[in-house]
Amino acid sequence: MVRELLKRHGTTYAQDAGITLRDTPMPLYQLLVLSMLLSARIRADIAVASARALTDAGMKSPRRMADATWQQRVDALGVGGYRRYDERTSTMLGDGAELVLERWGGDLRRLRGSDDPEGALREVPGIGPMGVSIFLREAQAVWPEYQPYLDSKALQGARKLGLPESAGKLADMVKKEELAPLAAGLVRAALSSKVAEEVRQAAGA
Repeated sequence: MVRELLKRHGTTYAQDAGITLRDTPMPLYQLLVLSMLLSARIRADIAVASARALTDAGMKSPRRMADATWQQRVDALGVGGYRRYDERTSTMLGDGAELVLERWGGDLRRLRGSDDPEGALREVPGIGPMGVSIFLREAQAVWPEYQPYLDSKALQGARKLGLPESAGKLADMVKKEELAPLAAGLVRAALSSKVAEEVRQAAGA
């Protein structure tokens, strides 16, 4: 079941958004932006496309995001189809970029070393508990101290697939480098009964 899930739906959301995740400032910031977009009540594919559009428009770093005009951010979000919350989101992206620059010098690795990284993430406009979970599900690929990070949404997917609802037991089924792809696949199964059924059928369950 896990092998079929990884084969069919084990692409991370960062990969979908064109982010080559490394423990360096730019991709970590791009993941933060993606996490904010994904945590809104909007389809994941639109959030991913909008993250790509912001990058394509040059807003790859907190400095470039902060220097962009409010309208430039709105326009990029529109290209990605992120229209429902575009004006409010444009403001939050600008404010969030300024906070990342002021608080951590534009480098989220400094946040990683703080006493409460999760609490620090929640200070970023638009990043609530769900945004923190999305960020850490993906960041565990480069921040191994968070492994295995399989939150309630991922465990919901495990339940739909008949897999153990235990982060530890699920982690034992994969290599460390497969944990973030596993988390992404489980979330897709949680969000889509079609995905869950496809994987169950492929696994002969």
